[in-house]
Amino acid sequence: MPTYTITELAREFDITPRAIRFYEDQGILAPSREGAGGRNRVYTPRDRTRLKLTLRGKRLGLSLSEIKSLVDMYETPKDTAAQMHRFLAVLAQHRETLEQQREDIEMSLAEIAAHEEECRRLLAAQENGERLANG
Repeated sequence: MPTYTITELAREFDITPRAIRFYEDQGILAPSREGAGGRNRVYTPRDRTRLKLTLRGKRLGLSLSEIKSLVDMYETPKDTAAQMHRFLAVLAQHRETLEQQREDIEMSLAEIAAHEEECRRLLAAQENGERLANG
């Protein structure tokens, strides 16, 4: 079975070794230790998969606790229907959050556009007034 070093995983997933150690601290990864005093971390394909799923969850905007529970469920295929329902619930919640954020952004952009238009109108009126006065 292949194994990976922290450097290899960091390079493969374009993250820092510090980020990988953080995921260890959160209980997402659990490498074995080798070498003098257990200084060298050894990651299995299981750890690599968990890291890959964690990074995918982060890209989706999930919290670390959501990611951890989903990754943990992924490893226990006892009741895949329950896992899928849980995953669908997490995704639905996240979709709702993102849709609300999109609505908020669209409203903010509309307000900005209105302010920009008002500023342009006032500038044009001011510039026209100056031209008439200097005329």
